Amino acid sequence: MKLYFAPRTRAVRPRWLLEELGVPYELARQQDITPEYLAVHPLGELPALVDGDVTLLDSLSICLHLADRFPEKQLAPPVGSPERGPYYGWMAFAELRLDPVVMEFYRDARSPPEREASDGTAAQARARLTAVLDFIDTGLGDREFLVGGAFTAADVVMASILHLAHTLMLLDRHPRLLEYVRRHSQRPAVRRAVAG
Repeated sequence: MKLYFAPRTRAVRPRWLLEELGVPYELARQQDITPEYLAVHPLGELPALVDGDVTLLDSLSICLHLADRFPEKQLAPPVGSPERGPYYGWMAFAELRLDPVVMEFYRDARSPPEREASDGTAAQARARLTAVLDFIDTGLGDREFLVGGAFTAADVVMASILHLAHTLMLLDRHPRLLEYVRRHSQRPAVRRAVAG
């Protein structure tokens, strides 16, 4: 298996999962878009995973694939179990609902100071963020993990996006989510995934 990777990109999610799985993989660090990389990912984006004859081009599909590829590692609920549906739900919610609204704040934080959002636009973005974070907070409750009683790939995806939200100081009103991020950010696999 070969993971195309750069720090501080969505490629950290599958790398974290690979480290949790403890399986051998090759890490191909991408600094530039080369013709060779465009042959793997025609859009030149990260991440990409080549696993034999299978090539996957986004972090969610890579994480779903990896968790199912190694069922003995128990990072996905078994197919047919009551937890499988909520597992899919949290994976999709993190990627399709949480990530876009957090990325909106990330882009705003990186934009030039002269390009400020209007008060109405900022209020709408804050309301969307609050609704999404409230939903996660309620769904997580006082549990340590999103699904069942064990750490899964859903926690990898959710915690990595919430970590960015925390970096942007967006979790101040959600102490349970802040604790969730802190707890999972201390896992040894995370430290290996973000190292260099």
